[in-house]
Amino acid sequence: MVNKEEFIKRLEKVLEFYDLSASSFADKIGVQRSSISHILSGRNNPSLEFVMKILQNFPDVELYWLLNGKGNFPLNEDQHIPTPPKENIIPAEKKNVDSNETINTEIPPAINNTFPISEKNEIARIVVFYKNGTFEEYKNKQ
Repeated sequence: MVNKEEFIKRLEKVLEFYDLSASSFADKIGVQRSSISHILSGRNNPSLEFVMKILQNFPDVELYWLLNGKGNFPLNEDQHIPTPPKENIIPAEKKNVDSNETINTEIPPAINNTFPISEKNEIARIVVFYKNGTFEEYKNKQ
């Protein structure tokens, strides 16, 4: 379970690192400004979608650090200048046959927050999060 107060502190650290206000951060990741306000005040918990938008737009943020405080931030600690947040990706476009409207058909790149696989690393558990806010957890039987 994510400690809400600690998550808020790490989120504030991200805002400070990128020198962003809460409203400009919300604009960059594509969420409503009130969402950031409610999370920072402790009123709401961050959703999986919210966390994934942070990871997609801010390459220096690592999933395990953001959720649990384990790992590094910025991802490359030797870096003193933040990697700029990803701006809107120029999408591959197709024309709609019925109109002149263009349709975005590009799939966003996958986030690569993986650890090297070796024989020593065994999967302890897998958690699947669904858009409706529920999840399923699968544990390795040993």
